[in-house]
Amino acid sequence: MTDVTQLTETEERPVKPAMWRGFRRKCPNCGEGHLFDGFLKVSDNCPACDETLSHHRADDGPAYLTILIVAHALGFGIHFVWSWFRPEPLVMATIFTVGSVALSLFLLPRLKGLIVAIQWAKRMHGFGKSH
Repeated sequence: MTDVTQLTETEERPVKPAMWRGFRRKCPNCGEGHLFDGFLKVSDNCPACDETLSHHRADDGPAYLTILIVAHALGFGIHFVWSWFRPEPLVMATIFTVGSVALSLFLLPRLKGLIVAIQWAKRMHGFGKSH
């Protein structure tokens, strides 16, 4: 006879819904509870379903992805704006500085949630063990 806890620990977790929930900064398990206690601090447990979330190891991945996306988006933007409009350099620097900070602050928690959700779905770093 197979142990029931063994079945729940080995059953596959859907990755794409978990990624979408993480990107929305929600619990990757239920999609209801908040993933973060603050701006970037991951909650120890989901307030809705009590899923343990403290096992995550997001480290520098979200920051790297944020820099990658923001740098590419602003690089194309700078090239386009300078080629077509030729604004004053100080105006252009100010606009793109504010844009890069705003886009970074928007993307960083969402990409961290995405990475935590992938780790949860793939049962990485202790997410596969029962509480």
